[in-house]
Amino acid sequence: MRRRLINSTLAVVLVVIAVFGGSLVLVESRTISNSAQESVDSEALRLVSIVDSRLIGGEPVNPGILAQQGGAKRYAQIRIPGRDTIEIGDRPEGQVIRGLAEGERGETVVVEESRSEVTAEVGRTLLIIGAVALLAVVAAVLLAVRQANRLASPLTDLAETAERLGSGDPRPRHKRYGVPELDRVADVLDASAERIARMLTAERRLAADASHQLRTPLTALSMRLEEVALADELDTVKEEATIALTQVERLTDVVERLLTNARDPRTGSAVAFDLDEVVKQQIEEWRPAYRSAGRAIVHSGKQGMRAVGTPGAVAQVLAALIENSLMHGGGTVALRTRVTGNQSVIEVTDEGPGVPADLGARIFERAVSGRSSTGIGLAVARDLAEADGGRLELLQQQPPVFALFLSREVRGVAKEPEERPVR
Repeated sequence: MRRRLINSTLAVVLVVIAVFGGSLVLVESRTISNSAQESVDSEALRLVSIVDSRLIGGEPVNPGILAQQGGAKRYAQIRIPGRDTIEIGDRPEGQVIRGLAEGERGETVVVEESRSEVTAEVGRTLLIIGAVALLAVVAAVLLAVRQANRLASPLTDLAETAERLGSGDPRPRHKRYGVPELDRVADVLDASAERIARMLTAERRLAADASHQLRTPLTALSMRLEEVALADELDTVKEEATIALTQVERLTDVVERLLTNARDPRTGSAVAFDLDEVVKQQIEEWRPAYRSAGRAIVHSGKQGMRAVGTPGAVAQVLAALIENSLMHGGGTVALRTRVTGNQSVIEVTDEGPGVPADLGARIFERAVSGRSSTGIGLAVARDLAEADGGRLELLQQQPPVFALFLSREVRGVAKEPEERPVR
């Protein structure tokens, strides 16, 4: 492309020089020739006027006087009737430019100049024009190279950017070139890079969230199936199979919720539901794991509360908080339900060391963890809570108190539900 741009620019410049340079040479040659002819004619007229004035005054006419008064620089020949021909200067050889003038007393003056002087002047003019044309060609080449680099280098950069996008590197370069058309292409590529980066981030986030959120239900399901395999009584098998089917349904809900949240985190399916049922189901699901760890999980607070949200999402949030207490906390884990204003609140606390002071403000950020964990669980739980219009907060760091706030559905009852502990 560089070579084409240089060749095309140079061709245009050469055509312009050929057209205008040729015309200029022709005009200058004629101008020099006409100027030389006018100079010879003017000198002939001056000499004839001098001869006329001397003849009228009866003064002598000779070569010395005419050369002195006329300031002759060229060869001149004066013919006066009845006298000898007078010559001034050296007669030129070869082709000459001749000027002729006649006086009032019949005298004639012929002035001649060698045409080689005119040819030399034309040659000097052509040399100057040629030098200017050469400078123009050099300047055109330099300009063409600069313009070619200005256009070809951005195209090379844009090609590299497109290649980087195709190889999986979606980082935008935000580089502009001062050419509107190329800058437009760069804008489109940067916008595409940002969209691809968002898509890749969403896909990676979905994979990480799915692996994290599906781990616990799959582990619980595996435990239930093992108990089914070891059970001898039919009633026990049916009970464990029913619980396993419930966990399969939760597993399906987790997958659907993750996919929905990945497409649009703002899309919710909030409904009014019984909060006690979700809390009870989570306690029953996690009690075997806590019993194996030699710990307990209890529930206290108001009963009979109804909240507005997605039951599956609320269950996932509680599962993340309970699992977090199991992994990083200590002692008994307590779930407490209460009402504040028009919101239903579920608090999860334990007797462990709590959240480190340096992580308090960042505990819900991804990849932030006080111990060797993924740092995804709390971040996913917060996103799920916000997708349903709720919020998840850390109310206290030591001992840790996490609170899930949900919109409350107030039913038409005259008496507030009483608060009593449930184990």
